[in-house]
Amino acid sequence: MTLTDLSNCFRDDDQRRRVQTVIHDRLADDREPQECRYLMRFWWQLGMPYQEVSMDQLSLNISEPKLEVLEELISAARTSHDEVDAWVATVRNAFPVVLDRRNSRVHSRPSGTDICPPSPCCSCSSPATCR
Repeated sequence: MTLTDLSNCFRDDDQRRRVQTVIHDRLADDREPQECRYLMRFWWQLGMPYQEVSMDQLSLNISEPKLEVLEELISAARTSHDEVDAWVATVRNAFPVVLDRRNSRVHSRPSGTDICPPSPCCSCSSPATCR
């Protein structure tokens, strides 16, 4: 199954960014580098019309619970925008924010500071601030 159609399956860029934020913050754990690498390739796939990653690669490199969540997203994206919104809500409830090396800096910054820590895979809509 090709994933190149996914970039066209979102209501708008805001919906795509919400999905990418969930993947980045709740699924991609940099303490699991191989899995994180393929989750971030999928993250990129959501906005690209070319093949960044295949389902076979995801199946080989992503743990079963997270792979099931990605399969649910693919199905939702190909079904309706409302299904994508429901997927975001479901995953936010099911997976806490990952406190890996990248996000531990976010949670240890002084209160009121909203500057993103340096991160090669920061998915903030603005590089200067986090949501």
